[in-house]
Amino acid sequence: MTSAPPVPPVAAGVRATARIRAAADGRGGTALPLLAGEGPLALRRTRGEGPEAAAEAGVMLVGAMSAPLGGDHLTVEAEAGPGARLLLRSAAATLALPGRCGEPARYDVRLTLARGARVRWLPEPLVSVRGSRLRVRTRAELAPGARLLLREEQVLGRTGEEPGLLRSRLTVTLGGRPLLDQDLACGPGAPGGWDGPAVLAGHRALGQLLLVDPSFEQAPPAAAVLGEFAVLTPLAGPAALVTALAPDALRLRELLDGVCRTHGW
Repeated sequence: MTSAPPVPPVAAGVRATARIRAAADGRGGTALPLLAGEGPLALRRTRGEGPEAAAEAGVMLVGAMSAPLGGDHLTVEAEAGPGARLLLRSAAATLALPGRCGEPARYDVRLTLARGARVRWLPEPLVSVRGSRLRVRTRAELAPGARLLLREEQVLGRTGEEPGLLRSRLTVTLGGRPLLDQDLACGPGAPGGWDGPAVLAGHRALGQLLLVDPSFEQAPPAAAVLGEFAVLTPLAGPAALVTALAPDALRLRELLDGVCRTHGW
């Protein structure tokens, strides 16, 4: 008797990539020759915002299903050509949820900026839900003369809930040279001391703003303490980093929005 062929194992989790390419349209605006989403990563074109709204293309990342769950691997790739202006946002907070397979989830963001491009990556908060395991990797590669405003907000657990394990890494290069490379790990299984007085000090919302701006070559911002749990740090390059802690997502957003208004970001 001939036995049935073995059933190939089913890959755990969802694999999905959203791809965005922005290009100057030659008429003072920005076109989107590539706008493609998969699975839970749906993309919608929106209007630009602010003083350069007419030159800026907006893209909203809309969650089409619950993700990332354990075992999922989601990727957002955005490329801005010379002179392009791109605003990237998400429609709602991203919840990192536990999955059935026991594997951690991954969420990668890759931003590529050509000379003279401007990108604003302003997603809603990432919430680390109890029992989840998520690895976030954000990489931005800038050509000289590019401008980037990047916001990250991370909330450890929902109201009254312990967080999952969150590992996050942000890497930024300018002209092929390192500008910023930092790691963060929070939650059960993270190295000891992550919730101590030298790190989060009991806060459950943490965020940062990174601005890379060629004008900082001539007039870099000064280091400053921004309230009790926030600081602005000039980087070794035309860039500045704001790091902040808050008891919840609402107060964190208020703090970071206030920094943007005060400094004209």
